[in-house]
Amino acid sequence: MSRQVEVARAVSKSAALYQQALQVLPGGVSRNAALHDPHPLYVDYGAGCRVTDIEGVTRIDFANNMASLVHGHADPDVVRAATEQIGRGTAFNVATEIEIRCAEHLRSRNAGFEKMRFVNSGTEAVMAGIKVARAFTGRPMVAKAEGAYHGAYDCIEVSQAPTPANWGSQDDPSRVPLVKGTPQSVMDDVVVFPFNDTDRTIALLDRAKDRLACVVIDLMPHRIGLNPADPAYVSALRDWTRRHGVLLLVDEVITFRSCYGGLQQQYGLEPDLTAMGKMIGGGFPIGAIAGRTEFMDVLNPRSPRYVYPHSGTFSANPVSVGAGLAAMEKFDRAAVDRLNGLTRLAITRVEEAILQTGIGASVTGTGSMFRVHLKPRAPRNYREAYLSPEENRRLKVLLDHMLAEGLILINSCSAALSTPMSEREVDELARAFRSGFQKLVSMG
Repeated sequence: MSRQVEVARAVSKSAALYQQALQVLPGGVSRNAALHDPHPLYVDYGAGCRVTDIEGVTRIDFANNMASLVHGHADPDVVRAATEQIGRGTAFNVATEIEIRCAEHLRSRNAGFEKMRFVNSGTEAVMAGIKVARAFTGRPMVAKAEGAYHGAYDCIEVSQAPTPANWGSQDDPSRVPLVKGTPQSVMDDVVVFPFNDTDRTIALLDRAKDRLACVVIDLMPHRIGLNPADPAYVSALRDWTRRHGVLLLVDEVITFRSCYGGLQQQYGLEPDLTAMGKMIGGGFPIGAIAGRTEFMDVLNPRSPRYVYPHSGTFSANPVSVGAGLAAMEKFDRAAVDRLNGLTRLAITRVEEAILQTGIGASVTGTGSMFRVHLKPRAPRNYREAYLSPEENRRLKVLLDHMLAEGLILINSCSAALSTPMSEREVDELARAFRSGFQKLVSMG
């Protein structure tokens, strides 16, 4: 595979395409995650768990568009549902039956999803959830974990990427803007708490309890380290929010794939609101906010609780919800269990490679996702997961090695498995990690 990559680069169509892209796109891309040195990869087609680029190089895809493709690429059942709908129309100014069927299916997976609204992305789902909480409680403030990513919405971007130079004390983490020019008023309405630290989190929430609308939590936040939250911590958050009339909004945009009805089921958790996205669209843009009727009724024009006018041109478009329904029906309990079991095998094989090579590394994750850290101790919060310049350099060496060996990973060195995968792909992954670890050990 390495020789194949070398030949492809020698006659690179991608380099020329990137020069063209630089003339019309900032940085040559529409999403920074696509950037790669010396230029992005450009896909020709994907099939199952493999992607072939325009140079003719085929790789196993463990990124799956940031965990959104649980059935891999061009799944025939999803393709059939989408193409049949495209032939009947892609978007309408009236309702469709398929949105009802998709909502009913999602509700069947989790009893807490009494009512829901479809939107167009995970960002929109979190944004709508925050607005539902504000509308229901009449309060302005939001609380979130330091370092957690919940999409591109001003208040929820606060302290998404703080550094040692500006993150302040763990007892009172600084509210750090992600984007220059973020209004101070936005930051003033956010409580930032340290993930997995019950005492510090509760103390910070107590200080704002009369102004908090909701606590937003991802039970296994990717950028914090893809390490599942401590059950006692989650329980403490649920108890605190109930006592103070604050809504608990769980972000399951990534983690809904972890269990049949979302990672919250593993905790026995009943949040007030749940945000979803990614895999529930079958590869098409989608989001959904779900929760108990009393909260969701703030969106209902026929309810006396109605205080949140909500709409969206492409919300619940029949292509996205139809493809999503096909994907979700196919991801039944047996498929969830099989994929989770395959992921446990992958984690075991990678941990064996860590022991065999003697590298200081660790693995976190659950369900059908995991992340490799070039740290001997698995991080439990954002500050422990934070990468120094040297750690970033070593991570880039490892990711470049994996790509050269024919595997695509999420750029944090995370993997999201898909149902077309088997032990064969897991073996390839473990082999590539082993040789990558050996390379890093030899570098010192």
